Amino acid sequence: MNVLIIEDEKPAARRLNRMLGALEIEVQQMLHSVEESLKWLQNNEHPDLIFLDIQLSDGLSFEIFEEIDVKSAIIFTTAYDEYALKAFKLNSIDYLLKPLDEDELKVAVDKFKEYQPQQSNVQVNLDDIRKLLINPVDRKFKKRISIKVGQHIKIINIDEIECFYSENKSTYIHTSENRNFLLDHSLENWQEQLDPEQFFRVNRTFIVHINAIKDIIAYSNSRLKLILNSYNETEIIVSRERVKDFKNWID
Repeated sequence: MNVLIIEDEKPAARRLNRMLGALEIEVQQMLHSVEESLKWLQNNEHPDLIFLDIQLSDGLSFEIFEEIDVKSAIIFTTAYDEYALKAFKLNSIDYLLKPLDEDELKVAVDKFKEYQPQQSNVQVNLDDIRKLLINPVDRKFKKRISIKVGQHIKIINIDEIECFYSENKSTYIHTSENRNFLLDHSLENWQEQLDPEQFFRVNRTFIVHINAIKDIIAYSNSRLKLILNSYNETEIIVSRERVKDFKNWID
């Protein structure tokens, strides 16, 4: 299998390379910009599979497809949730939300190995994807959630939630009243229903509300530590791969 990584954050690219190595997959090349990728793809045989970040340092990676007929299967690595990816059709195998999870990566690779799609040109509606990434105004997000508490149904406004978090394969919310409630669905499922201007997934375990952040502290290995208004059960650390996006989010 010939594999190419296109990722502008070099630490994230190296981490993905190590994760693939653990799956006994050798990466042919790591590229970090639209310009670099164009030059490489113009002068080399296209690989079987490309791990492709959506947002690169010099533009959207879809600009590559405007210049070159890419003949590879694509697995997207992205901080954007799936509603953005539904804006275009292409021969993608899967997409992985950052920070990347080892188990999810293995599932995506196994899916590629099983189906081995026929090589065909990637078709991308760049205008649609740009509109959704820049201004997802048509998306409807959760305003409240209902939770069963014993024999009662409790309604919680979304602005009352400080964070969503996973623990022992279960998902919970922590509210401004300093209470925790068990939810029915996974963290990934809830992330799709939350307004990205209000909520941000800082790592594999936590999604935080912008108004719940009391303090931001520099942490080891270029990470950030968050202090919320009332939640204090475990440390909330913005993973290194997400620090850049987090800083853009709070600005």
